[in-house]
Amino acid sequence: MKKLLNISQLAQLLNLTNKKTKKPLNYVIRYWEKEFSGIKPITLNKRRYYSSKQIEKIELIKYLLKDRGLTINGVKKVLKSNINSLDDYNSISLQTDYIKQNIKIKSKKILEKIKTIKHGKKISH
Repeated sequence: MKKLLNISQLAQLLNLTNKKTKKPLNYVIRYWEKEFSGIKPITLNKRRYYSSKQIEKIELIKYLLKDRGLTINGVKKVLKSNINSLDDYNSISLQTDYIKQNIKIKSKKILEKIKTIKHGKKISH
């Protein structure tokens, strides 16, 4: 079974935290759940848990909203885009940009871990 993240862990992963208190901004994710029908967390004991597939979708939503400056309606159009339509070229381009950025971030994290291992320091998860 794949690891599930609760809403606070997801908020921290997405860097959706209060800058002063470092507390996770869970309300942002709950709001996105209402706006985007594709976000359906698993609820256990009245707590929200997100699968890796859900996390990927929420990461894309955050990227499009926060990094690319799209509106909620703009993000909905990107998520509904049909790859076979020429009119959706810009939407596909945005998704490609997101994937490229995500790969760069993950590559940097891997390189940091490799450097840490080379220097014999302990890795914190």
